[in-house]
Amino acid sequence: MDNQQHEALRDEYDIPEQSYYVLRESAKRSRQSLEDILDSNPLGLTLKRREYSPHALKSIDLFAGIGGIRLGFEQAFGENIRTILTCEWDDAAQKTYAANFWDDHPIQGDITKLLAARVPSFDICLAGFPCQAFSLAGKRMGFDDDYKGMSRGTLFFDVARICEKHLPKVIFCENVKGLLIHDRGRTFKVIKGRLEEMGYKVHFQVLNSKDFGVPQNRERIYIVAFREDIDDSAFSFPEPIGKHVCLQDIIEKDPVSVKYYLSTQYLETLKRHKARHEAAGHGFGYEIRPLTGISGAIVCGGMGRERNLIVDDRLTDFTPVTHIKGEVNRDGIRKLTPREWARLQGFPEDYLLPLADAPLYKQFGNSVTVPVIRAIAEQVKKVLIPEKDCEYDN
Repeated sequence: MDNQQHEALRDEYDIPEQSYYVLRESAKRSRQSLEDILDSNPLGLTLKRREYSPHALKSIDLFAGIGGIRLGFEQAFGENIRTILTCEWDDAAQKTYAANFWDDHPIQGDITKLLAARVPSFDICLAGFPCQAFSLAGKRMGFDDDYKGMSRGTLFFDVARICEKHLPKVIFCENVKGLLIHDRGRTFKVIKGRLEEMGYKVHFQVLNSKDFGVPQNRERIYIVAFREDIDDSAFSFPEPIGKHVCLQDIIEKDPVSVKYYLSTQYLETLKRHKARHEAAGHGFGYEIRPLTGISGAIVCGGMGRERNLIVDDRLTDFTPVTHIKGEVNRDGIRKLTPREWARLQGFPEDYLLPLADAPLYKQFGNSVTVPVIRAIAEQVKKVLIPEKDCEYDN
């Protein structure tokens, strides 16, 4: 396909340039034609540009990752929310985001270089600021954390810097529950105090993903801060929905590639690793989850995949498709696939996975559980768009 044909295809589907580039690369990787990807329902047609109400609230998506928080708010608000700015510094995450959200605005990179005065006025700030600095599974360096020359622990203050300039109606943040107890609670006190100093009423609560229709034990803290002149009496955090789901509900219906099955040698390595930790009194190591149960929290590192193994005995061809040591195990022990991780986070089936497995595991491990975000966003909507005023609502 020459450049003229590419231009014609972009025009036909009305695709922004940054999204088109990612989709084209994805087509090459999957050995499909780009036309097949765009025309294959339900994937292609659900990616058409969204339509917005003329009264739509404007939002910005900071530390956007792959758009999980945005997706939850869009599911709740429908045409009454429009993202006008996206900021995400990871190149791979930008590609997955661009493949799934067809925006005209370019994705901004380093938030520390984003001038507040250059940000358009907005009503809602969505910010899943980095959690590694406060994670119970990490070093918990907090505000002293340093990663590639950037202090991840202090990036919250860039959220505050931008919001203080524009004073949106609500600021929404998500983080690991370890934020509450980090430094004996002083870290969270600083964050909460900064929001209150800016003129916001702060609500916060730890919620577990398993209570919102996904089979994953994932506790996170959610912060909802309303500007103090807004009546937030209608807001409360959502209650568990009472829907029981298990891993059997999210695994692929057809047998998966042999590449997801562990080799015998790697399995032995995992067994030795677990035995060493058990001897030392630690609870670390691989874990095989029953299909009638739920997963642990999926994370981007720290054996996140190995702590959520399953037994799937549907494989019939044990010929390796990648270079492995030993042979493919005959016990049916495998990793969950990236699509199965997407389901554990509640992402819809038409969410495109345009990259290789490794970055996708990292992205979903770092992301949020969409149904939890949607449930909270429904409560936020009650405040920002009261029923008596939403004649233009869906």
